[in-house]
Amino acid sequence: MHYYEHGRIGDFVVESPLVLGHEPSGTVVAAGSGAGRHRLGQRVSLEPGMPDLTCPQCRAGRYNLCPRMRFFGTPPIDGAFCEYVVVHEEFAHPVPDALSDDAAALIEPLSVGVWSCGKARVGPGTRVLVTGAGPVGLLCLQAARAFGATDVMITDVNPVRLGLARDLGASATLDVREDRLADAAFGPDVLLECSGHPAAVGEAVRSVERAGRVVLVGMGGDEIPLPLAHVQTREIEVTGTFRYANTWPTAIELVVSGRVQLDALVTGHYGLAEVEQALTAGTRDPGLVKAVVQPQE
Repeated sequence: MHYYEHGRIGDFVVESPLVLGHEPSGTVVAAGSGAGRHRLGQRVSLEPGMPDLTCPQCRAGRYNLCPRMRFFGTPPIDGAFCEYVVVHEEFAHPVPDALSDDAAALIEPLSVGVWSCGKARVGPGTRVLVTGAGPVGLLCLQAARAFGATDVMITDVNPVRLGLARDLGASATLDVREDRLADAAFGPDVLLECSGHPAAVGEAVRSVERAGRVVLVGMGGDEIPLPLAHVQTREIEVTGTFRYANTWPTAIELVVSGRVQLDALVTGHYGLAEVEQALTAGTRDPGLVKAVVQPQE
């Protein structure tokens, strides 16, 4: 959406025509001479980035930070709004029949939630605040619950999304158009900031308990206000998060086990010729959560 609306996300700038789409699933229809992991016809969820696998970050297991990563739909690499893509076989993950094609595609944003909860060290008994009930926020909510969080509050300005959050396991929701977070008397151990809205960050950070953890998940403005005195006097850890690494097996198992619901997020389907409508549907329909493009249509 940032690429479509603004032509950039942080340092990634669209300078020439670009095919978008980085949350793909598909079916294996051909394999190169050196590939033998999959049978033809195998349904897969695609991890949409190809690291170089040789740099220090890759060798340390942090391939999401590979400086030579080639990532779908990120300038200048074309994405998955098309009928066929080519990927390394190690980044095409087989999925069982129990997962729909939609769910197989949404393993990608779920992986953001899994990675973020890992960075935040969410575990049994953790109290979590999620700011932003968009698709990633709703998946961070479910991942936090699956990791053992006992209380998860989620905030947003959209009552439809907050209602879905309650259905998906939120212990509390807050419409920040009507109520202030400071008045909610909720002191989280972990903040997963998924809104990307600079104005939301400061108030949310101020709610975090001593020795808490803040993970900045949403990508919004280039700079955000940070209540530094609060961070220092409470020894709050603040970190960014960028994509994911080695999350697909866990994410798939969470869905297969029923601990995370993905199909519930899908509120519309579009054909390949309707990509622009899919990208802008949220501006017309406040009830939209996740639009899925089906290239065969």
